[in-house]
Amino acid sequence: MAISTRRALAAYRNIYGALRATNFTANRLIGSTLSPIRYETVPCSLEQTTNFLLESRRSFAKGRKQIREEVDGDDYGSVTTAVNVGPNIKATAVSQMEAAIDALSRELTKLRTGRASAGMLDHIIVDSGGVKTPLCRMAVISVLDPKTLSVNPYDPDSLKELEKAIISSPLGLNPQSDNQRLIVPIPPLTKEHVQAVCKVVAKSSEDVKQSIRRARQKALDTIKKSVPKKKDKDKSASAFSEDDAKRLEKEIDDLTKKFIKSAEDMCKSKDREITSS
Repeated sequence: MAISTRRALAAYRNIYGALRATNFTANRLIGSTLSPIRYETVPCSLEQTTNFLLESRRSFAKGRKQIREEVDGDDYGSVTTAVNVGPNIKATAVSQMEAAIDALSRELTKLRTGRASAGMLDHIIVDSGGVKTPLCRMAVISVLDPKTLSVNPYDPDSLKELEKAIISSPLGLNPQSDNQRLIVPIPPLTKEHVQAVCKVVAKSSEDVKQSIRRARQKALDTIKKSVPKKKDKDKSASAFSEDDAKRLEKEIDDLTKKFIKSAEDMCKSKDREITSS
């Protein structure tokens, strides 16, 4: 940039000198050191003036072009930092797959089986004074034994509201109150209920596998876009090569298989819990 500035200043000086030498009127100093100074005006020809204007126009155009080229091709403007996007792509895919597994875990916990589970009441919403709040935020839910839950409200005055919410839930539970807490017995499942719950588990399994596959596809699309094309390889600042892309694609595929297997194992375990209760 400093070189461009110096050249621009040099061009300006040359043009300024030309203007003084070929002005529409040339001023000639007449006189001596002892006599008053006076100027004599000497007119220039039309041809000289026209030539000067044309040359000035060409000089300005050439100067602008040189400055643009130097700015575009200056060293500091072309300095780029190589970026490896591989770790970010992998981290994003892992985060999305883990979120899918967490969602599956929450859904499976809500399902009623023949065994007591503290999480099976988490999704119940309690209407307290017109404000809807999850039951798990209004009470401590604990397991007394494999067939019984205990619900201890933070506010004893909300005991009736908690009892009403549990009874109206689709779990088919009938809590009993002792004026301080609710005792919730877990009845055994009927054959029809077992079949219905198993279908819900199968659907949840398929949904989470689709979420994991979508995360995989997004990662593969990002990898494909991150690999520089052949014509742009010399200009690209990416440190992500085709070999890196292939290696990362394999890692993403391995992660996909790992998370899908984890989801299948969770659902199989839930099926065994339901059918054995």
